[in-house]
Amino acid sequence: MVNGAGPGADEDGRHGRLSRERVLAAALDLVDREGLAALTMRRLGAELGVEAMSLYRYAPGKTALLDGVVEALFLQLEDRLARAPAAEPAAAGSPEWRAELHRIARITYQVCLDHPEGAPLIFTRFTEVPLARRAPAVLRDHERVLGVLWDAGFDETRSAPLLRAFTAWVLGYVSVELRAMVDDPREPDPAFRLGLYRMPTDELPRLRATAPALAGRGGPEGLAAGLDALLDRFVEKGL
Repeated sequence: MVNGAGPGADEDGRHGRLSRERVLAAALDLVDREGLAALTMRRLGAELGVEAMSLYRYAPGKTALLDGVVEALFLQLEDRLARAPAAEPAAAGSPEWRAELHRIARITYQVCLDHPEGAPLIFTRFTEVPLARRAPAVLRDHERVLGVLWDAGFDETRSAPLLRAFTAWVLGYVSVELRAMVDDPREPDPAFRLGLYRMPTDELPRLRATAPALAGRGGPEGLAAGLDALLDRFVEKGL
């Protein structure tokens, strides 16, 4: 049982017994369907078939509920990593630790793109919630990456910048993949769809020309290529 739901904390909802995991999963599902603006205690209680006050034992306020959505994302990541095949080196001579970092990065990417409305909370809450106050599932993710690095021979001094770089690349890449680009989804013409006429030609010629390409996603291939370049740099420099 995740913290906050001890013995006797469960109660009946519309679809069965409540638990912290169920409440957070329902919150994530609501955000997926209707966006962050729809996430309130009252609305979540209605989704679960309970009074809003019943939810405060699992998330004592809106801020805790937002952190709970982040926790739900990392619990899903944890579950997928446990069920996914073990990493295999991409090429002869490629070390296992790099293959495992690629596996973690790829599945993190998949979870975030499966939840485009909730994933941006990871970026915003990481800037506001101190390390020690993050959910256990989030801390286990940090520990997981450090475990890969330590097993590969990187000590505390060398693994710290690598963890920072790995996290920055994966979350930064995802944030670019999820950025809003389409101005009018009803428009079939790419230029009007992106609203390029809103950009002054004389001031932003390069951005206007590049925008259609930027509107596409780099996909897992781009994620992997950037991660390899990053790791190569650290290995070459002996960091």
